Amino acid sequence: MVEKTQFNVYLPAPLVKRVKHAAIEEGMSLSAYVEQALTQVLNSKEGPEK
Repeated sequence: MVEKTQFNVYLPAPLVKRVKHAAIEEGMSLSAYVEQALTQVLNSKEGPEK
């Protein structure tokens, strides 16, 4: 398992609400949902993670 690091980001409140609801709908934690979303975006731009 990869070590996790916490960091803060500032997002518009409506976006945070949407992300929280989406994570709940997927049955995922907020952290796992955001990790998955960011990984998908970065992989689509850069190719698979090395």
